[in-house]
Amino acid sequence: MVTFTHRDAGTPEEVWLHERRVRAAEPLELAPISRLIVVAAHPDDETLGAGGLIALASAQGAAVHVIVATDGEASHPESPTVTGAELAVVRRREVEAALAALAPAARLECLGLPDGELAGHRAALESALAAALGDAGVAGGDGAVVLAAPWRMDAHPDHDAAGEAAARAARGARVLLLEYPVWMWHWAEPESPGIPWRRARRIELGAAGRRAKGRAMAAHVSQVSPLSAHPGDEALLSPGMQAHFERDFELFFASPPEDAGATFDAVHASSLDPWHFTTSWYEQRKRAVTLSALPDRRYRRALEVGCSIGVLTAELAERADEVVATDISQVALDHAASRLREVQNIRWERLRVPEEWPEGRFDLIVASEVGYYFGDAELDGFVRRCLASLADDGALVACHWLGPIDGWPLAGEDVHERIRADDGLETLVQHRERDFLLEVFVKPPASSVAQREGIA
Repeated sequence: MVTFTHRDAGTPEEVWLHERRVRAAEPLELAPISRLIVVAAHPDDETLGAGGLIALASAQGAAVHVIVATDGEASHPESPTVTGAELAVVRRREVEAALAALAPAARLECLGLPDGELAGHRAALESALAAALGDAGVAGGDGAVVLAAPWRMDAHPDHDAAGEAAARAARGARVLLLEYPVWMWHWAEPESPGIPWRRARRIELGAAGRRAKGRAMAAHVSQVSPLSAHPGDEALLSPGMQAHFERDFELFFASPPEDAGATFDAVHASSLDPWHFTTSWYEQRKRAVTLSALPDRRYRRALEVGCSIGVLTAELAERADEVVATDISQVALDHAASRLREVQNIRWERLRVPEEWPEGRFDLIVASEVGYYFGDAELDGFVRRCLASLADDGALVACHWLGPIDGWPLAGEDVHERIRADDGLETLVQHRERDFLLEVFVKPPASSVAQREGIA
């Protein structure tokens, strides 16, 4: 659900230009590109977020393929002068003109999916992306294949859906993914939770790239100018919003083909039980403590983040009607699914949390030994995702090692402090030992187990 509107004042461009993490973002170092595939949720996203990249790649001889998921027919739902069908025709012409200004030889593919409903049509977008990428990840060729798409947490449902589909496709094809924020510049501030500044990369456009992008932005007339003087026909992109895309640089969040998923794939490929979940008394006892801390006897739908080989998953499946078990490692998920092939109420999903998140609501979310792999902003984004998908009577369980953690951003104590600091959660259960800390968080006002039983 969109929690902002284009009528909001938004964050001034000066704030972003003075932000150190924008100014000092690492330069985007691209090998020679043979193909650039750009995904847009709506006509104009490709220009706003990646127009300069398109122009530069085209000038260097790369083949450019732009996939526009919807026709943007819902941009002016209250217009008294233009219907959605008429606006769809206008916006297709505009994106054709914009792309001609950026990369005259580029291929444009318009999927015509429903504007505002892209989450329900993600399979069609993923199919188009798979066809476009083909065997992109196979070694060889004259250059790299790069996929650019809206940022997965841009807070517009169509942008988020397009970004998540692109992330899946990029992983499957083993190509570099560049995520471009659009509405983030409007609703967010530099300290907003969930912005993955560690992955921020900056590309300088140069005079030619900036001119080409300016011409392309002007081609999206229905978005940068009023359709008429009537209420409901105002420009969707205010001058303040347009200022975010008139810069002499573009900023992306980069996900290389090899990342944390590859690291944990290698760990799980080296052993069927790399952390001795099945043989260690410490691990067995910790699971027992975790399960005994759950405030309810039975759950409708549980989410386990970082399930590894599925040892805790199996026990959660005995307490829940359905368990969604996620991990960043496909190798781990394959091991888990093989071990628990007879268990019917588990669904396995490879996700990069928090940017990717399973659909639906949960009355139990379990995050055991995963929080320290996040950075500060990612952990804040994780908590935000949990709050959004946690049922009002649900519980978030966090359990983490308190010993030293080498090579990762946070320690276990840090993780729990940041979760505990969120006003949307309060601690129902806290169990602390020398080795680990376990806490159960719920949305206020919280009832104790005794109160739920009518004892207190």
